[in-house]
Amino acid sequence: MAQEEGKVYVGNLDVSAKKARKVLMGKLRLGKLVDWGTAFSLWPVHLTTSCCGCEFAAAWSPRYDNEQHGALPWVGARQTNMILVEGTVSKKMACAVRVVWEQMPQPKFAIAMGACALDGGIFYNSYNIVRPWEIIPVDIYIPGCPPRPEAVARAIIELQRKIRKEGVAGKFVEEGWRPDKEYVKPKEDVCAWWRG
Repeated sequence: MAQEEGKVYVGNLDVSAKKARKVLMGKLRLGKLVDWGTAFSLWPVHLTTSCCGCEFAAAWSPRYDNEQHGALPWVGARQTNMILVEGTVSKKMACAVRVVWEQMPQPKFAIAMGACALDGGIFYNSYNIVRPWEIIPVDIYIPGCPPRPEAVARAIIELQRKIRKEGVAGKFVEEGWRPDKEYVKPKEDVCAWWRG
């Protein structure tokens, strides 16, 4: 019996995978479906450091029911895709914020809530305060001291609009990274005190 000789063509698998993603995301419009699904399945992990935690709890209470907007608070960072920084972030807490941010799967989003999270609030001139935007990229800011539960709902709706309008999640699936999230790298190691 004669054996047939076969040919195997081996190409760059990364290039082939990227072309396949572009075809699926472009022609089949899966990007819009991914964006829609991500926008309505926001699972925030919250970092309560001051009084904004009460407003966060009120936002998901039966009266305001932010779950109707597609956001469900969760406790484990590895199962969430949104972080809500509520209040003042000290230098020691900055390490926890960064660790939680790095544990979250992509695509991920951040909301800074309250005057303390925006610029330190009444602690604006303290030596021990770190602004959240110095350690993680913040998508939406909620002003106020403390902000009302309606403002939290509005921020979630604005984040959903941003995801759908800019195609953030779909672009992440297609490209594998978000260039707009690369600009925030802490200037100093925020966990240096912990590592010794």
